[in-house]
Amino acid sequence: MVQDLGPIGLAFQAVLFVCGTVAFVATLRFVRRFVELRHERSLAVSTTELRERLDRIESTVEATALEVERVSEANRFVAKLLADRGNVPLPSRPERVITPH
Repeated sequence: MVQDLGPIGLAFQAVLFVCGTVAFVATLRFVRRFVELRHERSLAVSTTELRERLDRIESTVEATALEVERVSEANRFVAKLLADRGNVPLPSRPERVITPH
């Protein structure tokens, strides 16, 4: 049941095909641009937040490094004191005193 539409029907089909193709391409370009803008906005916000977060992490790491250095210096000092002490006998343990309650 194919009807012959003639030259006007053929022209209508060609125009319809071209308009449909143009609309489809325009829709794809719009969606692509919309996604790009959304991605750029999310990157701009997250870059600032990321910079602040990295600054906080950096300051925390520096503070931790200072504390580790302080503890290791104290450890070296105690080790040196123990090494310099020699063979000094340890004090005897005091007798246990039981107090009445």
